[in-house]
Amino acid sequence: MLISVIWASVNFYMHPGWTSGWLIVVSLALLVLAFLSRVNAIRVQDRVIRLEELLRYQKVLTAELLQKSEALSKGQIIALRFAPDEELSSLVWQVAEGNLSKPVEIKKAIKNWRSDTLRV
Repeated sequence: MLISVIWASVNFYMHPGWTSGWLIVVSLALLVLAFLSRVNAIRVQDRVIRLEELLRYQKVLTAELLQKSEALSKGQIIALRFAPDEELSSLVWQVAEGNLSKPVEIKKAIKNWRSDTLRV
């Protein structure tokens, strides 16, 4: 799509006119459409991850940790999805206490990774 915008711009420069100008507008619209469709897919994926993890937290965590997990950010929840059930409680505790705050730190603290092969 980006190449199309560049080509349409060069074409408009070389041969100005309504047709080549309209081609720029259409190319830009397609570029924006492609970008927004990807962004929306990622947003939906993040929402599904948050829902899956909330259900998992209810099954695995104690009531105290479940309450503390409500303060986790979206990035922290997404990073914790790679932790197996055995490590989840201790990692949520460390995140809630402030020992791990960045998603990169959380991912480095995971010993046995759960793979996520269903990303969009």
